[in-house]
Amino acid sequence: MTDHRPWRGVLVATALPLNDDLSVNYDQYAEHCAWLVENGCDGVVPNGSLGEYQVLTPEERARVVETAVAAIGGQRVMPGVAAYGSAESRRWAEQAGEAGCKAVMLLPPNAYRADERSVVAHYAEVAKAGLPVVAYNNPIDTKVDLVPELLARLHGEGHIRGVKEFSGDVRRAYRIAELAPELDLLIGADDVLLELAVAGAKGWVAGYPNALPQASVELYHAAVDGDLDTARNLYRQLHPLLRWDSRVEFVQAIKLSMDLVGRHGGPCRPPRVPLLPEQEAAVRAATEKAVAAGLA
Repeated sequence: MTDHRPWRGVLVATALPLNDDLSVNYDQYAEHCAWLVENGCDGVVPNGSLGEYQVLTPEERARVVETAVAAIGGQRVMPGVAAYGSAESRRWAEQAGEAGCKAVMLLPPNAYRADERSVVAHYAEVAKAGLPVVAYNNPIDTKVDLVPELLARLHGEGHIRGVKEFSGDVRRAYRIAELAPELDLLIGADDVLLELAVAGAKGWVAGYPNALPQASVELYHAAVDGDLDTARNLYRQLHPLLRWDSRVEFVQAIKLSMDLVGRHGGPCRPPRVPLLPEQEAAVRAATEKAVAAGLA
């Protein structure tokens, strides 16, 4: 981790432990954040999609950030500040700053298919909160695509410092580097980690380290350091799990793997429903195989 770029390295998009009554277990969340750092992760990203931010109350969402900061320090916490309105996203960025965080992650407008002018205005507004902003490109879920040319504009105008790239199109890494060489590319989907690491990524906003932090961190560092023999071997072993990060049921899958390795994943809030039996069997088999291989 570097002081001025706290989004570099392995930042875990944290799953949020829920009790059986679907209330948030803040003590368990604090312990989870600390456990991730103890196992080699550089920080956490609370209130992302994996943290089920869309179904939290404002009070819960604020307390999640405060809990993470109290557990591991604000330098290691980069909250998601997505909201339907730019003013609300800015308020969440201000809340993050007040809690002690040093950067935030921001989706584009996601209430409708926003045009480029709306996207630029959105990032400009949230940047006024004063914290560095890492954009989150997830055109699959948001229907707004932060293409390399638009990212270069956002960076050139001073609104963003990095981008979590979840499009799955690894070719974009090279175009982004050409158009905005100072914009930090972060791996946004677990199942393209090796490809984007080789392409020059500076960090990984990660899902599966919630369950398998040590093996995931080893994979990341081998990949970015160019130790491709080690990286390929680990990637091949972990990929049956990593690919769930790009599926609709990624929250349920990662929480199940957490439960299976002795962490507390727990249930999800509606409208998410439990995995189908065949999905659960696939996640369970892949997780047990990883544990048997000494990856947990």
